[in-house]
Amino acid sequence: MNIDRWTRRIALLFAVLTVLLSGCTTYVTTQVTAFSAWNGSDATRTYAFARRQDQQNNLELSAYERIVANELAVHAFREVPRDDARYLVELAYGIRSDIVTVAEPVYYNAWPGPYWGRPFDPWGPWGPFPATYVNQSYPVFTHLLGIRITERASGKEVYNVTARNFGGESSLVRAMPYLARSALADFPLGNGAVHTVKIPIGNGGTPANEVSLPAAPAAASAPAAGPAAGSAAAPDGQAGQ
Repeated sequence: MNIDRWTRRIALLFAVLTVLLSGCTTYVTTQVTAFSAWNGSDATRTYAFARRQDQQNNLELSAYERIVANELAVHAFREVPRDDARYLVELAYGIRSDIVTVAEPVYYNAWPGPYWGRPFDPWGPWGPFPATYVNQSYPVFTHLLGIRITERASGKEVYNVTARNFGGESSLVRAMPYLARSALADFPLGNGAVHTVKIPIGNGGTPANEVSLPAAPAAASAPAAGPAAGSAAAPDGQAGQ
């Protein structure tokens, strides 16, 4: 679905507000749009993933297919070899970055307290100074996942759903579980359905993005005699996005 310029600006503004309030945010909000010719008459939902020739060895796509497969299984879909599948499932995905500038108020008081103004007036006779505004720029990312289901024998498209969300998360990998779960929530949606899915952070199909590392083991005490015990160096690594 195309988003015109003003709609996109409004969406990005909401995304900036999400970034600014990320410390209080507990949900990932995703917009889902579906087009459907699903008749619900299939007794066995067997499928295989479809790939273009240049995607055969794509490791990123393989990772996303596993995430989507977990969500399809919730709706009684079973992955089988391509020649045995009734449906073919094809994925499209992407991430886009934007910079949005927001004017934020800054309050300035030339006379810090204490004040001895009118009773119960903490500002005294001068009152607070009016706010000035400073432009602040924030990165905002759009994450997208499309899932297209066709009948293998006829090539007929029976379901096409797109999930899109905005936020400060710069990794599509970490956003993908929320996109996949949102895209297939309430499957099958009606033709032309548009709705919003809210998923608690950490419940997008995988653990929360934050990774807790175990504490380093305490160093062993050196014996009274003999060489001092050497401490093993901790691995120099960082959790990938």
